[in-house]
Formats: sequence, structure tokens, C-alpha cells
Amino acid sequence: MGLRKFKPTTNGLRHTVISDFAEITKSTPEKALLEPLRKSGGRNSYGRVTMRFRGGGHKRMYRVIDFKRDRIDAVAKVVAIEYDPNRSARIALIQYADGVKNYILAPLELQVGHEVISTYQGDVEMKPGNCLPIGRIPLGRAIHNIELVAGHGGQIVRSAGTSAQIMAKEGDFAHVRLPSSEIRKIKINCRATIGQMGNVEHDSLVVGKAGRSNWLGRKAHVRGGAMNPHDHPHGGGEGKAPQGNPHPVTPWGKPTKGYKTRKRRKYSDRFIVKRRMK
Repeated sequence: MGLRKFKPTTNGLRHTVISDFAEITKSTPEKALLEPLRKSGGRNSYGRVTMRFRGGGHKRMYRVIDFKRDRIDAVAKVVAIEYDPNRSARIALIQYADGVKNYILAPLELQVGHEVISTYQGDVEMKPGNCLPIGRIPLGRAIHNIELVAGHGGQIVRSAGTSAQIMAKEGDFAHVRLPSSEIRKIKINCRATIGQMGNVEHDSLVVGKAGRSNWLGRKAHVRGGAMNPHDHPHGGGEGKAPQGNPHPVTPWGKPTKGYKTRKRRKYSDRFIVKRRMK
């Protein structure tokens, strides 16, 4: 896992930084684990744009990931590390003794030939890729792909380079420090996977040119101040004018840029021990 830089032979390559994909061992996905992925272009079922600046991009197929890890006490061998266009992390192709193959999220240090297991017991080796209940994992251990409801499969800490940490255990709950610095109570019977997520250099990538964003399905994000008054509250004025509003707002007049949008009485507030810093 490393980064690749280019000589500035063109303006687009001058600052471009991409992954060298050195950890990828298989270039074509497992056909049986693919599903069609239809794009919406940011539009809802009525055909109206509900998410601006989305559309286009390279065609993709969805890789079916086993977030539940519900084949209990079955040892699987890592067959390949693959690229997934639908997420920032890498994925690992594993194969069980009966020949069944699955995709899992690839943690750091997981390599081809390693064995992983999913269990409810605590007597397995605490090595990357093994999945077990939070109550069986020692304090301070880095974990990812964490369940919020037992049996629902991992829902949080799935991005490249991220990891959570078990800070304490109290009764039926464990205090888990999330990548946002928030400390949250999670049931000890919820399961998680050992290790930090791989592809840690993902946050160091530099797109370099607008075309590469287009390949990813991201259109140009137009500033409100560059629009007409009819199109945005910040629009209009002579030349490069300031926004004009006392506080920055969305095209529909709602405050933005730092405005808190979380509900004041959200159901999960009782699980938050310490809020995130920002």
C-alpha cells in the first residue's frame, strides 16, 4: 500500500496523487458475488433532483459484502485482496472449506493465505479479520465493522483507515471510542471485527483534475455566490461579491456551514457517553 505521484507533464497530473494498488492481488471480481448497480443521478422516484451535483461516472457492479459474518466457527482462507469501486476500503475474497466464497472488508495486515474465523467464543486469536462479540474483545483493541443491533451485521467504522477502540465495559454495554472521537455505548453481544481498516493512505489522495471527479460520478459543485439571485440567496452582485447574508444558507434558506442538524431529542442520545469534538 503506497502512493503514486507523477511528473508534471500536464496540468492534470501536476498535483495528482493516487494509490499504487500494490496490495491488490486479483484484478477481476468474483462473478457469483456481483449484483447490478443502477445509478439514480441524484434523482428520486419522481425524477426530480434531490441531491445536487450527482450523475455520470463509470459503470459499476455491486460487490456483495458479508457484513454479518454469520458462518460461525467456520475457518476461511483469504484467497485475494480486491479493489471495490463502491467503497474507500479494499475487500478480501475468502473461501471456506466447503468451497463457498464471500467478500469481507479487508483490515490492515490481512494478506492472502491468512485464515479468519467468525465466532461467539473468546478463545480465538485476536488477529485482523477475526469476528467476535465486543464482550469477548480485550480493552484497547482496534476494531471495525461494528454492529449496532446484534445480528444485523456491521454498520459503522467501515471506511478506509478507520478503527474504533473499546474503552471500558459496564454491565451489558461497552464504551467504544469511534473515529469521530465520540464515545458511544454498544451492547456487548454486538459483534465487531478485529483490526484497523486497510488502505490507510486514502485520505492522502489528490484527485488532480475535474475529469477524475466526473469518473467517480461527481459533477462540478457550483458556488452559490457564482449564481444569479433567482438561483441562490448568495447570488447576484457586481463582480465577485460576498454572500451578503449574516450567515451562509442553502439554496432554500436553511443555515449551513457548521449549523447543527441533529435532532435535539434523538432516540440514540442515551447511548452517547461523550459527544464528538466537532
